[in-house]
Order: sequence, then structure tokens, then C-alpha cells
Amino acid sequence: MHPPAFLRRAACAVLLAASFGAWAQTPASYPGKPITLIVPYAAGGSSDVRARQVGQKIAAYLGQSVVVDNKPGGNGNIGTAAIAKAAPDGYTIGVGNLAPLTVNRTLLPQATPFDPAIDLMPVALLERGPLVLVVNADKSPHKTLPELMAALKARPGQMSYASAGSGGAFHLAGEMFKSVTGTSSTHIPYRGGSQAANDLLAGQVDYMFEMLPSVMPYLKSSPAKMRALAVAHEKRLPSLPDVPTFAELGIRDMEISNWFGIVAPKGTPRPVIDKLNQAINRALQDPDISQRITTPGNVVGGGTPEDFAALVGSETKRWSALIRDKGIKPE
Repeated sequence: MHPPAFLRRAACAVLLAASFGAWAQTPASYPGKPITLIVPYAAGGSSDVRARQVGQKIAAYLGQSVVVDNKPGGNGNIGTAAIAKAAPDGYTIGVGNLAPLTVNRTLLPQATPFDPAIDLMPVALLERGPLVLVVNADKSPHKTLPELMAALKARPGQMSYASAGSGGAFHLAGEMFKSVTGTSSTHIPYRGGSQAANDLLAGQVDYMFEMLPSVMPYLKSSPAKMRALAVAHEKRLPSLPDVPTFAELGIRDMEISNWFGIVAPKGTPRPVIDKLNQAINRALQDPDISQRITTPGNVVGGGTPEDFAALVGSETKRWSALIRDKGIKPE
């Protein structure tokens, strides 16, 4: 015999109330177990190192361990896809940066099985690394950016620039530079920044864009092995006070950073996002972390999830337009 309808309705109401109560308690009790932090790149890189440093601070603030899980490959797509597919409960989050969040869906559509705007939620920006254009201090005759531009225009397509691989900030900076200056050069992609730097030092390529921490040892060595011609930032960098910005040299649209932050699967409860955001901002304000970011010339992130979302949106618009307009293809 089936129970009366009113009893069935009452039972359902109790179950729904219990379910809602359990869900409502989840953000307050979060986290109740270790958090997995996926890094879409190999161990030892800049985003991996910073994720581990910030992760330790977050763990201390939240009272749960943060376990880093490196999932490299696919220009960041493999690890980012794993973040997007994870349960939206706050126990799997990850590092999201320029390539998988703003570039790959346009540059590598067949190899990008997620849509950042649909499948991911920005949590907080960790760091921005303004790029700097460098040449070989010994072998390059170009002492200033105008001299390099004059040579590029005099020898269209005959000079080359290196990058740490197709589709990243360094490659796109080179393409934007060509676009806004009306110059022409050949892109030579490498499997990493160190290989690109080695060939610049060997005189095999003419210039490259890089983050300051990666090239500072070459700029400050005695004698210097690299020469910085311009920084792609809105103002001069304290670490390179004598190097002008592109804007100072009359070149617009060249404020370019290689940035990364923390993202979560779409559907993660907002109270959980807010709790993670607060912990990340607290970590970034810790002198131990902030000094590690700013000492080599990078910029501390932070802010709200909406701030990070706005950055992702504007960068997506910017780079997708460049890729389409210039017909840039993966190499």
C-alpha cells in the first residue's frame, strides 16, 4: 500500500530541506579536506613555483593542505581541461594563464576541449609579468628600439625573433610589435624560454620578448650578455629605470604581460569562490610572497573575481582579434 499523497509530499519536503541545509553548511565548513591545485605546466616553471608558494599560504589560512598536481601539455590545455571537468565543489582548482584562458580557443580550436567563458570561474589574479624586448648585447648593433625598427624595415622578413613557443605571450607580443610598428620578421618558436635565450646569446636570432626575471641575470652580468630596448608596461620598471616603455617611444598598444591566476570549475558555489579569493589576497599581501613577485620586476595581482574576469575578457578580445586579423597559425 502506498502512503497517502500528503505524506509523500511531506517526506520530499524534509529531504529537500535536508539537502539544502547540507549544501548551505558546505561553504561555511569549507574546506573539510585537502584541496588539489592543478598546474597546467611542468614543475619548476614560474607559474608552478608561484602556485606552490601561494598554495602553502592558502593551506595555512584555510587549515587544509593544498596539493599541487602538474598536468603539462597542449599549450596549457591538458591541465586546464582537467580543471574545467572537475567537480565544482572547491576541492579542485587550478592555475589559469594567458594561453589557455584567452588564446587557445582561437589559435588551437580543435585542441581546446573547453570554453573558458562557460566552463571556468576566475577566482583571483596572482601575478603579472611585464615583458621586455631584448637583443644580444655583444652581437647586436642595435642600441635603441628605433635602431632595431629601422633595421627591420630595411630588411623586411630577413630578421627573426625567438619565443618560448607558439601561442604564448612572447609569441603574441612579437606579432603585436610587428603589427603596430609596420615591421616584418620571422618567428622562431622554441620549446622553452631557456632555449630561446640560448639562441639569442649565440646570435642565431635577432631579438626576443621575455619576462624580466628570466633575462635579468643576462642584463646585469658583467659584461652584460643582453640589452633591454623597451618594456611592455604602462610605466618604467623599478628594476630597469633607464629602459623606456614602448609608449615613451611613441608605440601604442604594447602593454603586454604574461599573467596567471587561480580558476575553478564553473558552478563552484560563490561563497567558496569568495573564501578562496580572500585567502589568495591574504597570501599575496604577505611580505614573503609579495617580495618574491616584485623583487625581480613582476606585479602582484589580487582583487576580486570580477577583476580577474574583466582581465580575461579584455585579453581574449585583444588576442583573438590579432590572431584572426593577422592569420596567425600554430607553428
